[in-house]
Amino acid sequence: MGLKRLKASVYQANMELKESGLVLFTFGNVSGVDREGNLVVIKPSGVPYDELSPENMVCVSLETGKVIDSDLNPSSDTPTHLELYRAFKACGGIVHTHSEYAAACAQARIPIRCMGTTHADYFYGDIPVTRELKKAETEENYEKNTGLVIVEAFESLCPEEIPAVLVANHGPFVWGQDPRKAVYHAVIVEFLAKMEVHASQLNPQAPRPPEHLIDKHYFRKHGKDAYYGQKKK
Repeated sequence: MGLKRLKASVYQANMELKESGLVLFTFGNVSGVDREGNLVVIKPSGVPYDELSPENMVCVSLETGKVIDSDLNPSSDTPTHLELYRAFKACGGIVHTHSEYAAACAQARIPIRCMGTTHADYFYGDIPVTRELKKAETEENYEKNTGLVIVEAFESLCPEEIPAVLVANHGPFVWGQDPRKAVYHAVIVEFLAKMEVHASQLNPQAPRPPEHLIDKHYFRKHGKDAYYGQKKK
């Protein structure tokens, strides 16, 4: 993907994030990656959404994080995004928000549990919570260490099957095959977090669904035997 096209894609995804209602003021950001070009494009830091344009999306090196073609500073979360792109090779776009219910779960340090078919349609298991960052990890290279803590949380999980995480006391980071898919997943994460809060209030002792039901719903949409939706002819 060319740089101009990637900037347009990341800009459009940021606009969709704003329209989704998941962000306030300058909260949140979307990025996208060009792995062939070794580039990442991300929202500029602190710029209101209504002042964004494809041209002022900031391009940085995937390898070094250095700004390549802009006078604007990239999002302060850029080092987190870079660590995720480096570790999760299938990831093509990343979203970070402080959306209400997902951030509440992150602050309560509770995972968004896979308690039903709506969740299993998109995520093959609980959306995990990271460990808290240590003092030294916040004092130096905080955003980079946030990314490393996320990667650590996926040592025994598949980031393609569970393309989201809650950073403890912070909020969600969500990813997908491209920036728009990442925004799509971010909307789903917030909806699932809201369901988790309500279900926990209704019945804190609600049993987990059977594994075969979760398998059925996830794999009818994902993998080689998926049959949900229309097939291309």
